[in-house]
Amino acid sequence: MCASLGCGVVLGSVLLLSGCGVVDDAPAAEPPDGLVRTPSLATVLDDGDGPELCLGAVAESYPPQCGGPALVGWDWADHEGTFEEASGVRWGAYALEGRYDSDANTFEVESVSDEPPATSPSTEMDFSTPCEEPDGGWRVRDTSAVAMADREAAFALAESLEGYAGAWVDQHLHEIPSPTPGDDDSQIAYEEAMNDPLYTIINVQVTGDIAAAEEKLSEVWSGMLCVSHAERSEAELLDILNELMSIPNSLGVGTDVIDNALDLSVIYDDGTLQRELDEKYGKGVVEVDSALVG
Repeated sequence: MCASLGCGVVLGSVLLLSGCGVVDDAPAAEPPDGLVRTPSLATVLDDGDGPELCLGAVAESYPPQCGGPALVGWDWADHEGTFEEASGVRWGAYALEGRYDSDANTFEVESVSDEPPATSPSTEMDFSTPCEEPDGGWRVRDTSAVAMADREAAFALAESLEGYAGAWVDQHLHEIPSPTPGDDDSQIAYEEAMNDPLYTIINVQVTGDIAAAEEKLSEVWSGMLCVSHAERSEAELLDILNELMSIPNSLGVGTDVIDNALDLSVIYDDGTLQRELDEKYGKGVVEVDSALVG
C-alpha cells in the first residue's frame, strides 16, 4: 500500500518475459574473469533437476516456479534452516557471489549469504505529477465527470491521441487522514480513498500538442489532469521493444511510462550492451538492468 504523494498506477505498461533468445547480430556481454554477484537477495530453487539461480520473474505459486543458470558448487546441506520445501521443491532467498558462464548458463558459487546486501537497489517508482501545481493547489473544481467510469473513459481517449506516449495515476491523498494503527475502519476508508477518482491526478504524456490533448481529455474528465511532453510515442517504443525481445540472455523487456523509455533486463552486462544500445537508439531510450553486477 502506498501512503504518500507520488504513488500511483501505471496505465498501459508492457512487460514481456522471455527465455534466452538467439539472434546473430544481437550483442551479449561476457562477464570478466573476476567475480560477479546478485545486488539483492535472489531465489535459489531446486525442483528435482538441480539448483538454479532465478534472476528473472518468480511465479507466486506454492511452491514457486522460476529458472535460471544452473548452480555449480551448491549443497543444500550447507544451508539448513534457510530454505523452504514443498511438493519436492526446495527454495530460499540468498545473496550469491561467483562466476557466471553465459555459454554453459552456469553460476559457480564462491560465497553465499541469506542476509540482504547493505546496498540493495531500490525498486520504488516515482509516480509524482510533472506539471506545475495550479493556483490554489491540486483539487477538483468541477465534480461533473469524476466517477470511475469517467476516469476509464479518459484513459481510453488518451490512447487515441496523436503521439500518445503513456498514462498513469498519481494518488493525491494529502486531504485524507492517514489510517490510525489498529483501526480497521480508518484503514478501510483510506484504502477506498486510494481508488477514488476524486483523489487521483490523471497523467498523460504526448509527443504532440499538449494544449489540444488537454482540451480533448477535458471533454470526458473534469477531475485533476496533467498533460505533459514526451520525446517518444508509445508506438515508437513498442517498435524498439519488439527488436529487443531476442537479445541473448534477456530476462524481460518492458515500457517505462514514467521515464518514457524501455527497461531491458539481462542476466549480465558489463556495460557493453548498454553502450551499443545507446549508440543505436540514443542515450536514455533503453535502460539495461543487469541481474548480476561486478
